Parts: sequence; C-alpha cells; structure tokens
Amino acid sequence: MKKLRQWTRAWTLCLMLAASVWATNFSTCLDEVRSGQWGTIGGTDNSGRPVSNISQATAITYDLCLRACGSGPERFNWNIFSQQFTAWLLPSLALASQLPFGARTRLENLVSVLLTVGSPTLASYSLALTVLNGHWLAGRFSHLSYPNVRSAVKILSSLQQSPLEVRTEESLLASLVVLHANDNFWVDLEEWLNGLYPHSWSLSAVASILWVIIAYFFTVVDSFTGGVVTYSTLNSNGQAVGSVFLWMLPVVVAWLQISPKCDYTRVKGAINRANQIAFVATLDGEPTLASNISTKRAISLRKGGGDVHSDEHCTAPVFNYARSLPWTLAVEEVYAAFREASQKSESHQPVNGSTWERGDRNIRVRPANRQGSLPQVTAYIEPVVQPWAFELFDRPRGFRSRWGPGVLSRFVLASVLALGLTWGTIGAAIVGSYFVPTKGIGCRVGSYLVYGIVSTVVWMLLVASSILAHISSFTGTSNGRYVYDKSTRTAAVASIILRRTGKLLAASNAIWIVSACLFQFSSFFDRCLCNSSAFSLGKHAYNAIDLLPEDLAALNAPWIAGVALASGCSILFMGFVNILINPELPD
Repeated sequence: MKKLRQWTRAWTLCLMLAASVWATNFSTCLDEVRSGQWGTIGGTDNSGRPVSNISQATAITYDLCLRACGSGPERFNWNIFSQQFTAWLLPSLALASQLPFGARTRLENLVSVLLTVGSPTLASYSLALTVLNGHWLAGRFSHLSYPNVRSAVKILSSLQQSPLEVRTEESLLASLVVLHANDNFWVDLEEWLNGLYPHSWSLSAVASILWVIIAYFFTVVDSFTGGVVTYSTLNSNGQAVGSVFLWMLPVVVAWLQISPKCDYTRVKGAINRANQIAFVATLDGEPTLASNISTKRAISLRKGGGDVHSDEHCTAPVFNYARSLPWTLAVEEVYAAFREASQKSESHQPVNGSTWERGDRNIRVRPANRQGSLPQVTAYIEPVVQPWAFELFDRPRGFRSRWGPGVLSRFVLASVLALGLTWGTIGAAIVGSYFVPTKGIGCRVGSYLVYGIVSTVVWMLLVASSILAHISSFTGTSNGRYVYDKSTRTAAVASIILRRTGKLLAASNAIWIVSACLFQFSSFFDRCLCNSSAFSLGKHAYNAIDLLPEDLAALNAPWIAGVALASGCSILFMGFVNILINPELPD
C-alpha cells in the first residue's frame, strides 16, 4: 500500500503540471462563441441541433470546440480531485489490501493483485469455482460411510489453493484410507489446517468493508441531493468509479468467509507434519510408518512441473482457475478409494478376509475389520469390474476420465456468475457515464468499456491456458518430470504463450483503470475530444457546455439504474456464495 500511495502521488503531480500548461475554460470559451468571435456557425443546443442565433447556443460542434477552446483539458481543481478521490477510489484501493495472498514470493503476491484488479472476471471466476468445487466435493462424498470421510472432505476442500498430489502406487493411498492406524493422520491434518487458519475476519477487514459501503452510500445520496451541479463537477463526478470497483466488495467478503488456506509454507508444514504419522501396509500385515519405506506420500504438494504448470503452484486464491482440473482428478482418486472401501464395509467384508466384527452406534467399522497385509489392503479399494461393463458401456466401473466429473457444468456456472458480476458493475459505470451530456461514448465510457473487455479477454486467455496445461500432462511423468510428445508439447507452448499474454494484459488493465479514474477526477478527460463523445457520434459530435435543469434532471434515471444494477449484481453474487459456502458434510 505504501508503494501504491507513492505511485498515486507521482501521478497526481504529473496531472497537476500537465493541467497547468494546457488548461482551458469551457465556460469562457462558450461566451466567446456566443459573442460571435468565432463566427455564427457551429452553435447547437444540448441535443446537437444547430441554433439559428449563435448567442443562444448551449453547445458547440466538435470542430468549433477545437478551434475556439483548444484540445487541452479544463484546469486542474484540487478540491474536486481530493473530494472525488477520497470518496470513490481510495476506499476501493484500501479494500484491495484485504485480498488473500500467501504466495511463496512477493512477486507472486504482486501478480495476484494485478490479476485481481486487472481482471475482475478472473477473480470472481476463481472464487465462484472454489465455492462450486467445495459444494460438489461434499455432494460427491455424501453417500459414503467409511471412517474419516468427513475429515477427507474438509482436507481436500482446504487444499484447493495448493498443488495437491495424490499417489496411489505402493499402496500409499489404499493404506491411508483403509488402515485404522491412519485415523490420526486424517484427524490431525484437519485440525492443523484449520488451526493454522482461524477465521480471517479482523478489525481492519471490517473497517475497510464498512468504509466502502458507507462511502458508496453517502456519495450516491450526495450525487442526487448535493445542491448545484456545475459543468466541471459533473464531468469529474466519481459515481461511475464507485460502480466500476464495486465488484471488489463481494469478492473480498466472500474470501473472508471462505478463509482459504493459501499460505504455502504453513500448508506444506501441516502436510509434512501429518505425513510423519502416516502408515503403510506391509507384507506381514503389520503396518509401518511410510517414512520407513520411501519419501513418497499418499497426499502431498506437487513439486516442480515446469513453466507450464507454474500457476498451479501459486497459492494465492486467484490462481484457483489453474488448479481446478488437476485438483478434481486428485479428489477422484481419493473418492474412488473411499467408495470401494465404503461399499465393501457395508457388505461386511473385512480387509483381511476374516470374520466381520459388528459395530455399534459409536463405532460403525471396528479397527479389527480395517487391518490386513499389503495385497489385501490394495485389493480392498480396487473396483470390481463386471465382464459386461466393457461391452455395454465401454467404461467399466473403475474408469476415470482425464477431466473429472461435472467440470463442464461448474465451469459454465462459474463463468456466468463471473461475467454477471463483472459486467453488472462495469456496465453500471458505463450507464452512469453514457447519459451525461453529451450522450455517447467518450473517454470515460470508453475507458470502462476497455476495462471490461480486457478483463473478459484475460479470463478467456488464462482459462484456455489452464486447459492446455492440463492437456499437456496427459502423457504422464517420468522421474517427477512431465514428458511431452509432439501434440502435448504444442499444447504446452500454447499454454505458456496464452498465460503470459493474459498476465501482461491484466497488469496493463489494472494500471489503465486506476489511471482512467485519476484522469477523470483531475479533469484530464474534461476536453473537447472526451466531452463531445466523438468516438460514437463521429462527424456529428458536439460539446454540451451550458447544462440546463432538464438536462440534469434527466440524469437521475440512468444514475439510479446504474446504482441498482451494480448493487443488485453484487448482492446476487454474495447470495450465491452464502447459499453454497457451507455444504452439508458426510456423517
């Protein structure tokens, strides 16, 4: 935040210097036009219709504006700038400090901020996908009744922010699921993950959120009841800025509710600590610590992966888009093991093939039923494949897709929610600026359009990059490194190009939107080109300068619609999060 404040002061100083050199005064300019100093042609009313008497002009054509007023902006007004900046932009920038970080390096944390601000679509997509994945996970395991299922769901959900790796070789996963000796692993890892991350609400977080809400409310009310509105104050009004950043409020609040486990060092420490008490089955039937066999563990954080999978290792939650597919496959591995163990235990089949010891209401599956040798433990989670399965469905019971179940439906729903929040808030800013005389697309509306379009493009590029990265890993690994053939190598190269392009666009977009807001508050956009809506009106562009009471009254409807649109989309998004954020867990 200190660097951000320094950067803002530098920009403000540059704007003040520029404004003092090229400043103009549109009210004085209009008086000169009305006096006939610039001829009798070019005067219009505030709808762009030519007036018969130049002295009655309240607006002037774009060509006359350039000749009479020049191409420079209005003079910088510190009072207007400070009021609008502190009321609209500063609360949003302060709220950004409450975003969850936790990456291994400061550079990765900086990139996560730029991605979030530069692409609210990507930020809200990763958030919505995290909530949907957690809800799907709980539903996926809901019908299972084997011991430790509940802890497994909580652990897997908590590891959405980490490069989760599940190993099935050497009976690692089978032993972790089946053996009674590993009950402490599941219980302790769940407690350690939750213990390291208590509820993340803090006084500073609440203060920042309340600051944004109160500032938005009072400044919106003030914009409708604030007294006399002048030409300069109208063009520097920050109501649209408040709407364009309103998406940040539901995103920050939702992450505070989720409290993501995104500190790489602490998560890795909790997993390593739990793995020290993980047991594996042996040939003689007596389990031993996994550390006595090898350095491999059933549940761990994946190492390396190369540049293709680098975003999967960035634990800031905005990168959850890159981890969703591999995380889903890892969950499926654990689910398949629990499913087979649960079904066999429901059929009263002990692991070692002896007599089933009946449980009671306190202990469903007694420890004696969960002991066995290495081959017995391995066989206990292997699916029973019926001979007719290949013939009828071509997918036996043990088949698992390379994509995972339900990924498409979750992708579509998360995309709809992300696009709705993005364009609901940015669209409100566009509506609020479009109808300010002169109606049309000028610098202010154009800057918001660029921000929304680039935000969407960044989301598309990075999601496509994550899909290509997943495709590139289809050939498997060798000695911990990914192995590529020609097709997967092409996918890997394309993934890297798309990811780097997306990040560059996101960083540029973040700088762009903050600069555009500063330009608006400093009257930098208050010039002939911007005020004449030349981008949409073309040769019919004109600059409405002398605003009439009916012009100001006509702004109430679009401003109210913009506030309702931004607030409504934010409330709907928060409602979605609160409905799905705490799914019912298995017994």
